[in-house]
Amino acid sequence: AAFCLFCYLFKVEIGNKGGGDSFVGKGFRKWRKPKKFVEHIRDVDSADNKAREKSYTRHSDKHRSDYRAHMIATIDSIQFLLKQGLAFRGHDESRDSGNRGNFLKLLCFLTDHKEDINVVTFDNAPRNLQMTSNEIQKDIVSCGAVETTNIIIKEMGDVLFSIVIDESRDISTKEQMVVVLHYVDKSGYVVERFIVIEHVTSTTSISLKEVLDKLFSIHGLSMSRLRGQRYDGASNMQGEFNGLKTLILKDNKCAYFIHCFAHQFQLALISMAKKHEDVNSLFNLVAMLVNVVGASAKHHAILQEKHAQVVIKALDDGELSSGQGLNQEITLKRSVDTRWGSHYGTLLSIITMFPSIVDVLEIMSNEGNFEQRFQATMLLKCMQSFDFEFSLLLIKKILG
Repeated sequence: AAFCLFCYLFKVEIGNKGGGDSFVGKGFRKWRKPKKFVEHIRDVDSADNKAREKSYTRHSDKHRSDYRAHMIATIDSIQFLLKQGLAFRGHDESRDSGNRGNFLKLLCFLTDHKEDINVVTFDNAPRNLQMTSNEIQKDIVSCGAVETTNIIIKEMGDVLFSIVIDESRDISTKEQMVVVLHYVDKSGYVVERFIVIEHVTSTTSISLKEVLDKLFSIHGLSMSRLRGQRYDGASNMQGEFNGLKTLILKDNKCAYFIHCFAHQFQLALISMAKKHEDVNSLFNLVAMLVNVVGASAKHHAILQEKHAQVVIKALDDGELSSGQGLNQEITLKRSVDTRWGSHYGTLLSIITMFPSIVDVLEIMSNEGNFEQRFQATMLLKCMQSFDFEFSLLLIKKILG
């Protein structure tokens, strides 16, 4: 007769499955059925499998508890930074760095003050479960955005609403569309909720309408409940024939259009500023400077090269700090009347690259054609004047 040593020593109530007691009490004698040995070994109710399952469950419960504590600490840190509008990463996140960034420093603070977090994070966590990488941070933030959006949509219910949409380029020059919802809650208060920043392949009205329809479909919003739409004055937004406003009105005649008051206010400020002689002169010179230096790919390349040399020299002299995320490549930014902050960005780039711009203008004044030499000489004279530099710094201070 054949017996199972493991089941014989650690017998459990397994009935007659997989050979049952024949491998424990009576002994197995059916030699014409050898596959019973395999069935007994693989059976889920066998003693070895029961012991293995018990050990795995105990280990799994502890692993699950540690993972939960680790995840809660990570989410709490990310949630705090998001609420305060603070940056996550530092320019140097290595272990030897004095400042590893807000996220890692905040997580270190929690581990120093809570032992239950300390035992499951950093060196006490598996190397493949640190949850401190930039990708993990972005994934958790994305999950938070999805959950927040779902709560907003659930809070809205079936109420009527309006939309506010704007489109612009981000720092990487990718086109993006911002969508905000307006509605009245159950208490009678007007609520404004930011929903999404969606990258778009183009900013044509048809492309924006397709993205909006997709957004409505994802979140279960009905175009029939839309009662208002608000944009800036761009033709692709409020054009009478093919603008986004017109495309939406074809689907819902009750979605009344209102020109964005903030955009109108911006245009009013621009108009008033242009009536001031010194301010108008400054922005005209700035626009001319961006066109002359930035229009040519050759001059743009020279500008980047000159600025890189300035940065390298400043690093060697200790005037600038080095590290990840610092001293990124910049260029002259073109200001747009319908973009908040675009004028400030233009002035800031000119101030940052001032010596390099002067070098490029000097090269153009000596090597360019007649028109380029004339423009470069005039701009060079204006840039090196006290009035221009004073106005540049003053308006930058006002806008910033």
